[in-house]
Amino acid sequence: MVVFYSRSIGKDLLFCSININSMKIDLLCIGKTQEKWLQAGIKKYVDRLSHYTRFALKEVSVPSRTTSLPINQQVEIEGGVILKRAADYDVLVLLDASGRQMDSPGVAQYLQQHMNRGTRRIAFVVGGAYGFSDAVYKACHDKLSLSQLTFSHQMVRLFFVEQLYRGFTILRGESYHHG
Repeated sequence: MVVFYSRSIGKDLLFCSININSMKIDLLCIGKTQEKWLQAGIKKYVDRLSHYTRFALKEVSVPSRTTSLPINQQVEIEGGVILKRAADYDVLVLLDASGRQMDSPGVAQYLQQHMNRGTRRIAFVVGGAYGFSDAVYKACHDKLSLSQLTFSHQMVRLFFVEQLYRGFTILRGESYHHG
């Protein structure tokens, strides 16, 4: 929906329009972001995203005792937590090394396609250090990869929120994206 409004600046009347995006975007992440510098970077882009969409980064906790379990059991427990949260979303997208790669304009187009389809709630998911369970792979609607390079699951959070922000600036024709 586009809302038009006017406001006075001195003697001039300014007419503006705002595209109010009804799509809610969440980034679900297993565990907390530990590094202060990553927290600061993520906060910067989360704050910027508030001008474009309803966005929340949700850190999903798993019981601390799971770290002593074998990797496959950790992944299954994390998968159960993700699936419990995923029930609230229209679309579940995994950020996964095996996913489709796209450039920044492709991310913008991806967002636009979901807005055009009327997607109300979309969740992008960053798994734990060992990835996703088979059940999560089966439940997802799509998988995206940020790069062929391997990043820590904590760094992916920062990279993704920056790309999401960049996607919205591309859609708005703003100068943040120069390529």
